[in-house]
Parts: sequence; structure tokens; C-alpha cells
Amino acid sequence: MKPLFTIHAGEYLVGTYIERTYQHWNVWVPSKDSGVDLLVTDAKNRKAVSLQVKFSKDFSATHRSPHIQKLLALGWWNHDPKKIEKSKADFWVFVLPSFGKKEPSFILLPPNELIRRFKAIHGTLQKRVQSYLWVTKEERCWEARALLKADEQRIVDDRYSNKVRDFTKFLNAWKQIETRLN
Repeated sequence: MKPLFTIHAGEYLVGTYIERTYQHWNVWVPSKDSGVDLLVTDAKNRKAVSLQVKFSKDFSATHRSPHIQKLLALGWWNHDPKKIEKSKADFWVFVLPSFGKKEPSFILLPPNELIRRFKAIHGTLQKRVQSYLWVTKEERCWEARALLKADEQRIVDDRYSNKVRDFTKFLNAWKQIETRLN
């Protein structure tokens, strides 16, 4: 075990949120990097859920397109699909702070669902997958990479529809972890 390590901002935000919201859960930080950033257990430490945490700054305020600036938050990630497919974590948690909201948005989903959606959206996956997750003021979440400007505008106007790109059911979806730990 290395005597010194740090956690990144996303892990801190997830851990803090869990400790504040679910006071009967315990949050653990692994001593080495095994593809699991946080371990969450029930009060008796009998049931556990492992989390891989991914953080992005909010790009909505710095984006040049005026319609994008109307989003609650916009995050960008650059993934290695093989790491997602081989992930040992039960859930991947995307942490997206917002200039317009006090609490960050958390997008939680199993890695097999994430890779399934990436394949459905982008086809054959290359060595890297670029991902844009957008959170709207209506509390909807979309994977918006490579969309046409007209579709981007539909997302902002809450008129967009696409089952595979709709990540709303994973937005702040802590219930799936509650279910595993209860």
C-alpha cells in the first residue's frame, strides 16, 4: 500500500454527497487503483457497491454557442471503450458541476449499459470515445456528441427525442444503489 494518495474532485463530490444524503452508508477509498474509485457499503458493511467516478468541468458557460449556454451543465469525457468493457465497478458515476445549480449532477449507470449505448450511438467504437453529457434545466440528460446543431437546439428547447441518447433515467439515479444496499 502506498502511504500517500489523493482523491480527485469527482470522488470527493460523490463521497460528500453520499455521506450527507445517506448517513447510514459508509464510503471507502481503495488503497490502490483497481478500476474502482469508491466502495459504498450498508451500515453493517455486509453489502457493497463499487463506483468508478468520472469528473468533468461544466463547459456550458464557456461554450461559444448561445443555445448551449442555456443548459444547466455540459460535460465532456474521453473514454477508452476497453476500460469500460473490462470495468470491475458496479456503476460508473459521471459528476457534472454546474454554474447554475448548487448541487452537481450525477449520472449513474452500469458499465455494460454505458458501452451498449455508446455502440448504439457511435457504431463501431474506435480507440477513444468522445462523450458529451448535457443536463437541461428541465432535468433531462442527453448524450449529445456529434449531433446536428438543429438537434442540439431541440435538446435546449426540450423537444428532442432519441431513446438511446436519453440518459435521463440515470440522472441522479441513486435509487439503483439504494436497492442494492437495502
